Amino acid sequence: MKRGVVLILVLLLRASAQDRYLVRIHSDEVAHFALNHGLTVLTAPDDPRNPKIGSIGPIAGFVQDLYVATLASGPSLPRALQFIQGDPSVQRIEADQNVKLPRKNATTRNATTSSRLSAAASSVSGSVSHFGVSAWSAYVNQPAAGIVRIQDAHRFATGAGTVAFLDTGVDFTNPVLAGSLNFGWDFTTNTPWGWETNTVQVSQSTTSILDDDSIMVLNQSTTSILDQSTTSILDQSTTSILDGTPATSAYGHGTMIAGIIHLVAPTARLLPVKVFWNDGTSNLSTVLSGLYWAVNHGAKVINMSFSMSDYSAEFSKALDYANSNGVISVASAGNDGQQVIVYPAGYSQAMGVASTNNSGQRSSFSNYGDSVVTVAAPGEGVISTYPNFQYAAGWGTSFSTPFVSGAAALLVDISGNIDEARAQQAISQASPIGPGLGAGELDLFQACGYQATHRGH
Repeated sequence: MKRGVVLILVLLLRASAQDRYLVRIHSDEVAHFALNHGLTVLTAPDDPRNPKIGSIGPIAGFVQDLYVATLASGPSLPRALQFIQGDPSVQRIEADQNVKLPRKNATTRNATTSSRLSAAASSVSGSVSHFGVSAWSAYVNQPAAGIVRIQDAHRFATGAGTVAFLDTGVDFTNPVLAGSLNFGWDFTTNTPWGWETNTVQVSQSTTSILDDDSIMVLNQSTTSILDQSTTSILDQSTTSILDGTPATSAYGHGTMIAGIIHLVAPTARLLPVKVFWNDGTSNLSTVLSGLYWAVNHGAKVINMSFSMSDYSAEFSKALDYANSNGVISVASAGNDGQQVIVYPAGYSQAMGVASTNNSGQRSSFSNYGDSVVTVAAPGEGVISTYPNFQYAAGWGTSFSTPFVSGAAALLVDISGNIDEARAQQAISQASPIGPGLGAGELDLFQACGYQATHRGH
């Protein structure tokens, strides 16, 4: 169980390249505020990637009284910020900080740790029927599925409600996912649907900052990639199951997240909310736009497989809004391998998820500490759907998180009115595995059984 943490907000308005700020101000006072500070009022949300310098505009048309002010960097910035902070119409101001999909600790990427697939099943060749859809057996019957007891949990529930994932979008043509997908929204281009498209130039410089540096595309034609007769593990540097090319951008991340949620909760609806570009970058205002939109468009569960180091009062407020609407929020604990608080996992309004290996031990790259971790779940060699009719294996807390989001959807199937606090109580019926990992490793059967027994409470 995550312990409450007293958080002291320190407003860091740095005179640096950061020139975008979230300003909470009543809409009736925006025009006067802009005049006082020499800003142009925008009538539409500011372009998330190419902001107009010297402007103020709403982060989204439906988020009341929250604006992005874009100021020119340079020697005059500290004085401008001081002037804005002293404006009595400003309720709050904070940096529109950059957000990235979780970073993987590069020191763990070697042939004996993170670059392995654990073995636990004997036959994974070919396809199987997964709730009426043909899927690769290695995906349906992977070790992680047995560890969290997906099949046992399906005796209680198979998922209900809508699970939104704030990510890089999704491949709508993926045959495993297509029947479960709702139309979402792309906040990087302000267009409908939320497609995942490979629009970035992949370069070596992107690989060091993304979980996707630890995604490998799998070759389904292999007939025996897992061997139950040994506790062996297949090494990605030598085995033939991989196509040999790592994914070097964030492309595919959202489709993988969707696939893991669907594996756990196959009858839940999936709502893609694209808030990250395909290089894995975003900013706080774009993420908040997606979060509010998801709540307003029927999400019952929100998956956030990303983290940031700085506290945000506006993010906390957005999660309050989600919780007050009965939404269950789940976030990754981060991949620094440290006892450190990251956000949104560190907020009390969300469940933070750490990563374990297939032996029930904390992954060396996973952050830990009961202040940020509610529960842990498998996060090494997790097999999931990938764009262009492929599958991939991923390493990182990004891929542990959707197991818990899927768990929340199972609980919604059992108790439609379940909220964050009750979901956390049920999911905390886990398998203890040591200090710093909250309630322990996710056990879907225990969580669903607990909720079935306590659904009237």
